[in-house]
Amino acid sequence: MNIESKICDYKGNEKDICKIRFEVFVDEQNVPEELEIDGLDDEAKHVLAYSDDEPIGTGRILIDGHIGRVAVLKKYRGLGIGKSVMQELIKWAQKNNLEKLWLSSQWHAHSFYLDLGFVCEGEIYEEAGIDHIKMFRVL
Repeated sequence: MNIESKICDYKGNEKDICKIRFEVFVDEQNVPEELEIDGLDDEAKHVLAYSDDEPIGTGRILIDGHIGRVAVLKKYRGLGIGKSVMQELIKWAQKNNLEKLWLSSQWHAHSFYLDLGFVCEGEIYEEAGIDHIKMFRVL
């Protein structure tokens, strides 16, 4: 399996980005569609991960350092795809002189972000029916 992750814009890639996000968040986790599409995609930088030209993972970063919408299709989890997506987002942030990254992690995934140098901040809270925790990383 040949895996490649690359930074991209939403425009021109929205079909692949939305396919992954809808499959993971809307279909699998029952996040309401109107919460998934928040109007911020055009101003974000995105990462798309591909396996042999098939889109299998994605994530985005806003100019304020907010990382979100990190998703990997179920059959590709545990293979380092999410880590590859995050590393591309972190590299982009460093290249663009951001000082701090932050995200809202689903609680069950917070150890994934701990391994990438993020730390928890505050209490667990519910968002879209799922427990979350705020996390940040200083660059």
